[in-house]
Amino acid sequence: MDRLIYTAMTGASHVLQQQAAVSENLANANTTGFRATLNTFRAVPLVGEGLPTRTFVVDSTAGSDFTPAVIQQTGNPLDVAVQGSGWIAVQDADGKDAYTRNGSFHFSPNGVLQTHSGLSVLGDTGPITIPPDTAVTFAKDGTISTVPSGSNAASVVVVGRLKLVNPPDDQLERGGDGLFRMKDGSTASADASTEVVPGSLEGSNVNMVDAMVNMISLARKFDMQMKMLQSADTNSQHASSILSLAG
Repeated sequence: MDRLIYTAMTGASHVLQQQAAVSENLANANTTGFRATLNTFRAVPLVGEGLPTRTFVVDSTAGSDFTPAVIQQTGNPLDVAVQGSGWIAVQDADGKDAYTRNGSFHFSPNGVLQTHSGLSVLGDTGPITIPPDTAVTFAKDGTISTVPSGSNAASVVVVGRLKLVNPPDDQLERGGDGLFRMKDGSTASADASTEVVPGSLEGSNVNMVDAMVNMISLARKFDMQMKMLQSADTNSQHASSILSLAG
C-alpha cells in the first residue's frame, strides 16, 4: 500500500513535468535547428528517513534527439545549414563558446556576424567582422568570402572561416538558453570535416505527430496515477473499517 501511494504520487508529478518537455518540443516544431528533448521514467527507492517500502518515480532527461532535420533552401546568402552532424560555434552572453544548428545570420551595426538572437558567430580567431558594402558568400567548409559592391570576382577577399565543431553527442548538454555546451565546461576544437550548405536552413527535428501522440499518452498516464491514488485511499478506508470491527 505504502509503495503504491508513493509510486503513484511521484509518477503523477513527473508526468506533468514530462508534459512540459513535450509541450516545449511542440512549441519549437518550427524553430530553425531545434533539437527535441528526450525524457524517461525510472523507479528509485527512497533514500534516507522513511519506510523501506516507499519508492519514488523519477523523470530523468535522457538528453536530446540529435537526428539531423530536413534542410531547406532559402536563397538568403547569409543562411547556412550544417550538413550531417556538427555545430556552429557562437559566443554566448558570458563570452564563452556555445554551439547551435541555427545558421540564420545577420550583421550588427558594427559589421559583426551574428545569429538571429544577437550572439556573435565565432571564427577560427574569434568573432567574425564583415567589411561594409560587400557581398558575402559561404563555402562548404565554412570559409567566408566578400566582394566589394560593384567589383568583379577578382576582388574576392577571404575574411574568415566559421568555427565548425563536431564533439560526441554524449558530451553535449542543452543550456537554459537553448544553446549546447560541453558537459565538462571545456571548449570543443574546430573540425575540418564538418561542412555547411550555403543559402539554406535546417528545420526542427521535432516530429509533431509523435509529440501529439506522446501528449495523449502522458495524459492517460496521469489519469491512471490519479485512479491508483483513489484506489489506495479506498483500500485504506476499508482496511481501517475491518480493523475497527476486529478490535
